[in-house]
Amino acid sequence: MAEHGGPGIPNGECAARRPGNRVTVVLGAQWGDEGKGKVVDLLAQDADIVCRCQGGNNAGHTVVVDAVEYDFHLLPSGIINPKVTAFIGNGVVIHLPGLFEEAEKNLKKGKGLEGWEKRLIISDRAHIVFDFHQAADGIQEQQRQEQAGKKVGGRKTNGNLTQAFLPFRFKVLANQYKAIYPTLKIDIEGELEKLKGYMEKVKPMVRDGVYFMYEALHGPPKKILVEGANAALLDIDFGTYPFVTSSNCTVGGVCTGLGMPPQNIGEVYGVVKAYTTRVGIGAFPTEQDNEIGELLQQRGKEFGVTTGRKRRCGWLDLVSLRYVYMINGFTALALTKLDILDVFPEIKVGVAYKLDGEIIPHFPANHEVLNKVEVQYETLPGWVTDISNARTFDELPVNAQNFVRFIEMELGVPIKWIGVGKSRESMIQLF
Repeated sequence: MAEHGGPGIPNGECAARRPGNRVTVVLGAQWGDEGKGKVVDLLAQDADIVCRCQGGNNAGHTVVVDAVEYDFHLLPSGIINPKVTAFIGNGVVIHLPGLFEEAEKNLKKGKGLEGWEKRLIISDRAHIVFDFHQAADGIQEQQRQEQAGKKVGGRKTNGNLTQAFLPFRFKVLANQYKAIYPTLKIDIEGELEKLKGYMEKVKPMVRDGVYFMYEALHGPPKKILVEGANAALLDIDFGTYPFVTSSNCTVGGVCTGLGMPPQNIGEVYGVVKAYTTRVGIGAFPTEQDNEIGELLQQRGKEFGVTTGRKRRCGWLDLVSLRYVYMINGFTALALTKLDILDVFPEIKVGVAYKLDGEIIPHFPANHEVLNKVEVQYETLPGWVTDISNARTFDELPVNAQNFVRFIEMELGVPIKWIGVGKSRESMIQLF
């Protein structure tokens, strides 16, 4: 064994490295669409770096600034702060045409995106998805419907940002897909020509992502924000499988999706709607498939940002939120869209699940079991008042304050923000 721990270090003693800057994480705590973009926008106003760590252009974040509504799918929504460096990590799957179309579309809406290409950094380990992957998805979906009841598995093979544009690799991948899906039409040469153009544009943005994050964490003090896409109940491991996304949208996805250690995770904020919504099929214990659900849908304008599909609506589900808290360890919550409940004389909150007459202490992993649970509700008095102009907690009606405090007490997590409208100003900060 060596006698010394290294130059100037006697007998193996080593000065411990300081953990460095900590990142603040914003995560969806339901099935998505909770208003994460608004919370990120608020925090991004004094951030130095805003990162995306997972998901693809299936994620949709809406941010309203100076009455301009921006829609983001791939770009971190914090990019509308001109002082922010935006970073797309290795865990994100990038559709290059989509990235540039999104930037162009938002540029036309307002000044928020000016100079975006100089402020965006993309990890060289990020993966890209081609048009033919999306076409193959459509074919797979058709096969699923034709073989109703049988699960047809399908996994995308994506290219790595540093290598996938080599024409040889692209051709091999395209031909593999044509062999698997005989009806798939791919203009290989035409696609390659288009991709070469995108590659030239994207080249200056691509950097070694792990080194970039390390420098950001261990350099001068910086405010680093991580913006989650999708939400906990869509997580590939912890979501309501099989109706899930293909990435980890819980807190662990931050480390793997950016290439950073867990000791650099600081505040973890969960974003929760004052009621619950879900897009597409799958178990939804507190769903209100009735006039209440319709009223929530209409008042909340519950349509998917990416899909345009109507969202299913129901009462707030604290059982699923407790489960999501177990995984993510939220330090505080943002409660959004409280104003949507303004018209209800009574508001219900799901507080427990019963299975065969017995209360169960956990959130079932099995989708069929989750479909069978009976929800126990607590009924709280509504406030039947327009709260959209409230700017402090004290300006909220007492029943609205009690609703917020009830959620805090049940979950044991403080609520830091309350959303009462669409604009930046309509986020009430409690502490």
